[in-house]
Amino acid sequence: MKKKILIITPHYPPSNLAAVHRSRLFAEHLPDYGWEPLLLTVDEHYYEEELDWNLFKLLPQSQRIEKVKAFGVTRPRLIGDIGLRGFFQLYKRAKQLIQREAIDFLYIPIPSFYVSLIGRWLHERTGIAYGIDYIDPWVHKFPGSDKRFSRHWLSTKVAKFLEPIAVKKCSLITGVAEGYYKGVLERNPQLQQRVITGAMPYGGEEKDHHQVKQLQIVPYLFKPNKEKLQLVYAGAMLPKAYAPLERIFKTIAANKSLFEQVEFHFIGTGSRANDPESHNIKPLALQYGLWDTIVFEYPKRIPYLDVLIHLDAAAGVFILGSTEPHYTPSKTYQAVLSNKPILAVLHEKSTAATTLNTTRAGIVLPFDGEQGLDYLESQFSSRFTEYLSFCKNFNPAQVDRKAFDAYSAKSVTYELVKLLNQVC
Repeated sequence: MKKKILIITPHYPPSNLAAVHRSRLFAEHLPDYGWEPLLLTVDEHYYEEELDWNLFKLLPQSQRIEKVKAFGVTRPRLIGDIGLRGFFQLYKRAKQLIQREAIDFLYIPIPSFYVSLIGRWLHERTGIAYGIDYIDPWVHKFPGSDKRFSRHWLSTKVAKFLEPIAVKKCSLITGVAEGYYKGVLERNPQLQQRVITGAMPYGGEEKDHHQVKQLQIVPYLFKPNKEKLQLVYAGAMLPKAYAPLERIFKTIAANKSLFEQVEFHFIGTGSRANDPESHNIKPLALQYGLWDTIVFEYPKRIPYLDVLIHLDAAAGVFILGSTEPHYTPSKTYQAVLSNKPILAVLHEKSTAATTLNTTRAGIVLPFDGEQGLDYLESQFSSRFTEYLSFCKNFNPAQVDRKAFDAYSAKSVTYELVKLLNQVC
């Protein structure tokens, strides 16, 4: 008889946010290992982002999804976080499900960070064991958090107050990489003696790349041009990724002859997900004279399967990391499965660098965070020259698929199952 796991995830397909893939891929493969997932989410009518119904089509028809209502977004927008707007509704339905059905474990991927408090509350009321999965760190410093009484400063203060409450009685803490939750254990040392921990990357789902071709989606942001080496970066820009990006642009500007036949296409990098004019990359590209010749940006977030089509249309994939060592870009796994040569600039301690090196899927330029930016700038041209040679000789068959199996969504889910079986 299968055990039951209740996963509370306020965003879920047809939401097009990147974090939904964490729950989606776990739920896809949990039944293979004796766990029946039950997804509890907020009804899509309360989402602010545009919906992706093609992504919804990837969900197994047998998958059980419970939806609740949420409070609407006020004008002016005081509370946008879906976890807050649906907090009490999610708690109420989760409590009903736990009391009515034989739920063995409660699992809460964050963000939304506030939803993790539901786990503590339900544990106190029902005795259910719960775990928290860190897709992003909750308590961390980011630009603006040192400015007293600013929004970021207040968010950091609230996080430092609420996180200990949320994790105090949890049985399992996981994350995309160890660095995502390591600080939690340091700030709450009492957890180290009793809580089970484990790191699992996002993982890649090869089936997605097969299914997308059946949907007859065509690339629409740029025209494939065989005369150019078109590289695609797809996904949001982290605040601490701009420093390495500026060094890269500075190097390109100083060596334009090397990049004459190269195009970097940045997709979904805007400051506002649904705004096609919310450029983040364009100002920097203009500053270095690269805009609309070498660097192009399409700020609006596009659906996940549309991203896969644009990766398929490109000549290669560009991955940019952060100055933070824990950052593991989820785009790494879809990049490997795209069967395109990868150029990656990553913190030397990022687990994504290990993935790319072991699978032989691309060229990696590692750097040591902020103190390694000078090194990055000095090495980018030579490493790019190496990448050009790599592209000319690239054959998808050279990628070590056996090594990549460890990063498949199914293998990653198995790692979660081993932890769940320890807890239960």
